Amino acid sequence: MSTIPNDPVMLLSFLNTKLRDEYHSLTKLCDDLGLNKNDVLLKMMTIDYRYDPNIKQFK
Repeated sequence: MSTIPNDPVMLLSFLNTKLRDEYHSLTKLCDDLGLNKNDVLLKMMTIDYRYDPNIKQFK
């Protein structure tokens, strides 16, 4: 299993890559990796990124 970055900017890159290449939704990604979806969303908000389910990416 990959190491999940703690730094928000590195996490952004990690999440968007996983969403692009391996997962069809943020929920599935969080479930598989044991992440709390709300915590992920809050962490991304600290760097002004929001999840867009239409494109399955944070932007």
